[in-house]
Amino acid sequence: MVIDNQSIAIIGGGPGGLTLARLLQIHQADVKVYERDLNPYARVQGSPLDMHEGSGMDALRAADLLDEFKKNYRPGADKMLIVNEQAVIVFSDHETKPDENFGNEDFRPEIDRGPLRNMLLDSLEPETVVWDSHFISMEKQNNGWLLHFKNGSSAYADLVIAADGAHSKIRPYLTDLRPIYSGILMLEGNVSNAETAAPHIKELIKDGKIMAFGNDKNLLLGQKGSGDLGFYASFRTDENWAAKSGLDFSDGKQVLEWFKKEYCGWSTIWYELFENASVPFIPRPIYYMPLDQGWETQSHLTLLGDAAHVMPPFAGEGANMAMLDALELSRCLTSDEFSTLYEAISHYETQMRQRAAKAIKESLENGDKMHSETALATMLEFFSSH
Repeated sequence: MVIDNQSIAIIGGGPGGLTLARLLQIHQADVKVYERDLNPYARVQGSPLDMHEGSGMDALRAADLLDEFKKNYRPGADKMLIVNEQAVIVFSDHETKPDENFGNEDFRPEIDRGPLRNMLLDSLEPETVVWDSHFISMEKQNNGWLLHFKNGSSAYADLVIAADGAHSKIRPYLTDLRPIYSGILMLEGNVSNAETAAPHIKELIKDGKIMAFGNDKNLLLGQKGSGDLGFYASFRTDENWAAKSGLDFSDGKQVLEWFKKEYCGWSTIWYELFENASVPFIPRPIYYMPLDQGWETQSHLTLLGDAAHVMPPFAGEGANMAMLDALELSRCLTSDEFSTLYEAISHYETQMRQRAAKAIKESLENGDKMHSETALATMLEFFSSH
């Protein structure tokens, strides 16, 4: 293998970084994951993920984690309602969705991010993840890199793999290309114990997902296994809306008044979300990388997931693409097909960029459809045909 006797540093402990660490350790690679979180419990994990055949599910099988996944996924959580702004149901697959069938290309089992992360962490050798390692900078040393972290520590690695997200601090060491704002912003909220805090929404969602459309805007909701309810108000606006809005996102009453005004004409049922959400709300401008991006391959540095090809969430491909990146990169690094690290990384990056461009395009197109005047009719037609 081209990584024999090579020390590997993965920067970032999200689904892509942890999946790669697991796949490399199966081949006895010397790998560390450097994660900025203080510990595994430092952050509330976001909305549930649906795993796709041909990407996320393939990576889990290769990592020998399918049985663990089956213990942790949430049957029925992939069931969908489409409603209008008055919360009138126009589409439901709750009765028609076929039973769970692993291996069926149309089956997209849901798992909460926390259990997925814990499952991946538990699969790694002890002390693989170095917590409280907020990457600051690195410089070339010998044939590899000397990494520096905010806590004052440093570490050497022959090969560095950036899995540190959309605003990767490692990406600039490889390319000057930066993410582009999509024109869409998502305001994230979370309701704890939705059964008592948002009973009307809880009754409507039935442990699945809701997409609500009206007035060029939408609300996207997902039930979590913890009993919490994650939601996003998604709309077109200026990239710097959060700063210009004058809103205090730690003040739920202010955000509710904003919703009443900006989502004018929407049913009062939705107020339940904003009245009972934990604060602060989190504004998330949505970015993407150019479809034709390219860079010159380096022998001891590469990227995966959002660090390589951040995309809007409107096709559900982000985490799946990151895990597929991990699978393909691990295959290149452990294959006898390549004689040098440069060849292995170059092959991976070429395939990865082509694959990601298609997913980014689909995500952008879906985002346009979901934020148009005809969003409800368009999405109803799409889901009815599937």
